[in-house]
Amino acid sequence: MQYLFYLFAAISVLSGLFVVTARNPVNSVIALIVCFLSIAGHYILLNAQFLAMVQVIVYTGAIMVLFLFVIMLLNLNNSTEPQKTLLTRIAAVVAGGVFLLTLLAATRQGVEIAAANPADASVGLVSHVGMALFKDFLLPFEVSSVLFLSAMVGALMLGKKEKVAA
Repeated sequence: MQYLFYLFAAISVLSGLFVVTARNPVNSVIALIVCFLSIAGHYILLNAQFLAMVQVIVYTGAIMVLFLFVIMLLNLNNSTEPQKTLLTRIAAVVAGGVFLLTLLAATRQGVEIAAANPADASVGLVSHVGMALFKDFLLPFEVSSVLFLSAMVGALMLGKKEKVAA
């Protein structure tokens, strides 16, 4: 189990570094998809299958595909991309260094995380999330579904073309 954690962590860090250092934006998006999938693997190791599936469906499936389509539609070329000035590059390096120092100072203090109760191994399962959703939070769940339905009807009405009388 510990080896899988280290494997997923290494994949996350390496793909995250490739996202930042890749020159081609399509390769960067694909590396970000790999990073999101390795984070879903971490969720599975934490026995949170619901969060893992939400990670895969929402982030990897929807948002990253949207990013990929936007990048392909923009038709980014090196000739049309504006070059940054030296002052802008230096400011970016300084800001990144300050952010790194802030992260190092925050992790130096350390945060103690309480261990999960090993007796209840079914905490993150989908069945428990569903039971809580349909027992304790039934009214907010139904209100949000009506809200989504009205938003879909409103989007259809706004997108509908009006007939022009001849």
